Parts: sequence; structure tokens; C-alpha cells
Amino acid sequence: MKIHLVDGTYELFRAHFGAPPKKSLSGQEVGATLGLIRSMMLLLNDPEVTHVAVAFDHVIESFRNKMYAGYKSSAGVDPVILNQFPLAEAAVKALGLVTWPMVKFEADDAIAAAVAKFKKVKSVEQVVICSVDKDLTQMVERDKVVCWDRRREIVLDEKGVIEKFGVSPESIPDFLALVGDSADGYPGIQGWGEKSTSTVLAKYKHIEAIPSDPNKLGLGLGRATTLLENLKNNYKDALLFRELSTLRTDVPIKESLADLKWQGANPRLRKICKELGSESILERIKRWH
Repeated sequence: MKIHLVDGTYELFRAHFGAPPKKSLSGQEVGATLGLIRSMMLLLNDPEVTHVAVAFDHVIESFRNKMYAGYKSSAGVDPVILNQFPLAEAAVKALGLVTWPMVKFEADDAIAAAVAKFKKVKSVEQVVICSVDKDLTQMVERDKVVCWDRRREIVLDEKGVIEKFGVSPESIPDFLALVGDSADGYPGIQGWGEKSTSTVLAKYKHIEAIPSDPNKLGLGLGRATTLLENLKNNYKDALLFRELSTLRTDVPIKESLADLKWQGANPRLRKICKELGSESILERIKRWH
């Protein structure tokens, strides 16, 4: 059996930029929500997809905003999409899927905690993380836990992560800390580009293990000297950025494996789709609970 853990926030944003606009009966823009429902129905049509959960950033802010003022927030996010989060969560729940709306933590943390919980279960052959978020690649483990980009049909196993980033999954938080992550709002350490960072971390894995001798970095002496100088001067920042990019696996996930099994859509979905002004979507649902 496979478990599919879906990054609902990413799916909603993807639908917002990809689905046609649509107004609900009350006049609210709901195109992204309808796009998300279609996307989830498409996923559920796959016979291999039996156990599913969807995580959302119920609010964009999390505990990480208290750690670093520049961390991503809802400021500047289009209200059209922000206003659809509660609606999207209700629709996905009515579709019969386990839904995790995160407030203190982020959707990525819920997925990470679920990976940690369910990958140990004997009957689980594979955990599939449905997301393109770089943070989530730290959870990849051999071909037991993989990341799946559904839009481009790309699956990243451990070998794939190493090919893409030049480092193993365990070094991804260190990699992002040094390189920076514009999506999450932290800049990284000056001069540490993807190539030099992967060269160093492929050998030393973690920030603390990076030697202070520039001759040991495997880079040109001048470049290595500059990078080490920048790291030394911003060492606390590097460790903070790594903490920001390290996913939490202690999010309380109360559901059991059996709870994740999709039994069909809830009749409540009929009312939601009527309000969304798109009842025709219901004809494509093959199973009701």
C-alpha cells in the first residue's frame, strides 16, 4: 500500500494561477478551490491512491515568524487566494479526505510528522509526498519516501535528490540555510551558491562539520577563503536559517493508517459544489460515503 500526503497549500496556489476564474453564488472568487477539487479527484482516480491526507497552511504565519522577522507571511499574498483557504479546506474534507489545517505549524511540518509516523508501518510500501517544496526533500528516504511533482510527472527518490541538489536528503536543511530560500524569506549566506554549497556539503554534510581550513573545501583557494570568512561572520544566521528550514516531526497527528483510507465523498460536498456554482463536477465522483 502507498500513502499519498498532499501539500494542499501548493495545490491551491497552483490552481489559483492555472484554473479559470469562477464566482460562487454569493459572488466570491472560487476558481482556485474548484481547481483544487478537480486535482484531488484526478488523484483519487488512480487505483494506486487509496490512503490520502491533505495539509494546509490554515494561516500562512507559523512559529517560525517569531524566530525570524523576514520569514514568509500573508503580507502581499493576493486576498483572492487567502480568502479561499477555509473554503478549500471544507471542500477537501467533504471530498472525504483527511485534512490537516495548520496554525502553529506549517503544512510541511504536518506532512513531515505523517511521514515519520507512517513510514514505519509494515503494510506501507511507500510514502508519496505530493509537493514541489524543496523543504520536503529532506524527508526522502531511499525509494520508501519520495516526492512527486504531479504537474511535471517527476518522482524524486533519494538518488534523485542527490542528482538535483548535489547533497543527500539529510543535508537539505544545511543546503537551504547556506544558499537561502526566497520562497520562505531568508537570504542564506553571501557567496554560498548552489554549486559551491553542494560541493562542500557532499563531503561534510552539516554546517558544523565544515572545516576552517580553506584548502579542505575542494574549491579554489580564493573562493574557499571568502566563503569561510562569510560563514564565520554570519555563523549564527546560518544556524538560524537551518532551524527555519528543518521540518518538525512532532506535530500531533491523531489519525491512524485506517483513517487515511479514502471511503468516498461526503454528501456535504453536494451543498458545497452548489454554492460554488459548479454542480456538474459531482458527476465525476465515482464513490460516495
